[in-house]
Amino acid sequence: MITKELLSRYRVLFIMLIIVGIAIIVHIAVWGAQPRTAADFGFSDEVSPCDADGDGVDDFADMVAGARAYIATNPVYESKYFAGGYPTDGTGVCTDVIWQAFAAAGYTLKDMVDADIGANHSAYFPDGKASDSNINFRRVKTLAVFFERHARSLPISTDEPSDWMPGDVVVYEKHIAICSDRRNALGLPYIIHHGSLEDGAVEVDRLTAAKIVGHYRFYGKSAA
Repeated sequence: MITKELLSRYRVLFIMLIIVGIAIIVHIAVWGAQPRTAADFGFSDEVSPCDADGDGVDDFADMVAGARAYIATNPVYESKYFAGGYPTDGTGVCTDVIWQAFAAAGYTLKDMVDADIGANHSAYFPDGKASDSNINFRRVKTLAVFFERHARSLPISTDEPSDWMPGDVVVYEKHIAICSDRRNALGLPYIIHHGSLEDGAVEVDRLTAAKIVGHYRFYGKSAA
């Protein structure tokens, strides 16, 4: 027979279990939302053997810092054509994050892409289409070809977090981003990208939000 005293104890126990459960859920939610580093998962970020701009900071770290500095300017998402190639009105798209990141490391990605297209036009335009130096380096498909030719191609699977390093370029079907040195609870890096007018230019935990079709690591201009 359940007495009033026993029923009261059950109620207290039930309330305590609810409180503990809520505390666990909150802890997981907060803990899971906190960015981490590679060290939290028992491995180290790769350091580039190159320092193209001679600032004492390796290329990969410079690229992350450059991408982060660019999105801090809050560019407005808008796809436009510019004579000379570079946006001049505070607008931008996903590819602008990439050349800005490379510029911070000492590389002029536009010139590198233009030179490679000039020497290997059919690799970029197998249909014989004319190239346009004002926009080539701001096209995802063009950059995908360039990195396939001049960077190390890496696994697109996200099963192994240590395959993904700061400064890596990740190509999606219609998008491109650069990997951050911040990681999520699974060890996968955040991406720094300019997704859309609604999303803005952000550093966010969205590496796997879309289908990945390319993953590249650039080891210096000598490789291009």
